[in-house]
Amino acid sequence: MSLAKTAALEWLATQRESMTSLLQRLVDTDSNSYDKAGVDAVGAVLVAALAEDGIDVERTPIAAFGDVLSAQVGPTKGATVLLLGHRDTVFPPGTVASRGFTRDEKKAYGPGVADMKGGLVASCFALRALKRAGQLPFPVRVLYTGDEEIGSGTARPHLEAAAREARAVLNCEPGRVSGNVVKARKGGASLTIEVSGRAAHSGVNHAEGASAIQALALKVIKLHALTDYGRGITTNVGLIEGGTSSNTVAPSATARLDVRFVALADWPELQARIEAIVAEVEVPGTSASITPTGLFLPMEEHLSTDLLALYQREAREIGFAVEGEFTGGCADSGFTASLGVPTLCGLGPVGGKVHTDAEFLVLDTLVPRTQALVATILALAATA
Repeated sequence: MSLAKTAALEWLATQRESMTSLLQRLVDTDSNSYDKAGVDAVGAVLVAALAEDGIDVERTPIAAFGDVLSAQVGPTKGATVLLLGHRDTVFPPGTVASRGFTRDEKKAYGPGVADMKGGLVASCFALRALKRAGQLPFPVRVLYTGDEEIGSGTARPHLEAAAREARAVLNCEPGRVSGNVVKARKGGASLTIEVSGRAAHSGVNHAEGASAIQALALKVIKLHALTDYGRGITTNVGLIEGGTSSNTVAPSATARLDVRFVALADWPELQARIEAIVAEVEVPGTSASITPTGLFLPMEEHLSTDLLALYQREAREIGFAVEGEFTGGCADSGFTASLGVPTLCGLGPVGGKVHTDAEFLVLDTLVPRTQALVATILALAATA
């Protein structure tokens, strides 16, 4: 083991309580995606933690959502190893007041403790450990964004710009409950479908109406028929609303469609088929439009293969075994992988029941998962 690696891993081995303390401060700061002040407050906690080792943070202001933060160690030039982390959670402002950070002997609990404030702790301490490890042959950069839970609409351009300068991307989303990391993810799109019809009294002049609900119902059947389990494609209309009263032919209807897909190449064809279904006029007198409200691209498995093997080797040396898992959930790692950049995800501490009141993080994984993250970066450095 190199002196740099030894120094970094030994320092991390002494940091469990400091990491837990940072985790508590992060969890006890509300940071819903739409709460810019809260997301930026989480950023301020991270800025202060990085400053303890003299690491400066660059801030890119975002008007309505959390600012984008970037910190870097190592040389100023060269292809980076890029670490990712989002500071927002799904929980509304005020959640911390009713159920903030708690812990028992084995686990920590609280809003966003695993997804992904534990990962923020890991990437922060990884950067601090690398700063202490000495000279690196390439820059290691962390990007902290503010709107991942709602599709990374403002963060995506910054993620993609950073990824284009990267040799590898390591995303500190929570480790799986199994202890595994994530080797592949589905892509996903959220779309809103709006149908307009023509109102009429359902008893007096029914024939003069054009039901937007009927038109939407016919489209839902066709949209659901696009599901192809063999190709990993699912379509789901999970929300619908429409009409004005039961005795009025519905003049309007709206649906929210969720689409998931495994292969990046499948999305253009799938998108075209959805648009064709929406454009078709099944009920004369109706019309429909579709509006994309969010898009995540898939993280394809072939882009994680080499990084996974490297991470597994380093994890074994530290003392734990790990496999790669596929998940249908989406993350920012899909944006980087879809640019062809080697990407591995789920490298944060192990947690579970995310997005629920029972969300937890396994405290014993804070240090070893961060050590494996740092060891993987240093192993990449050894081959640079």
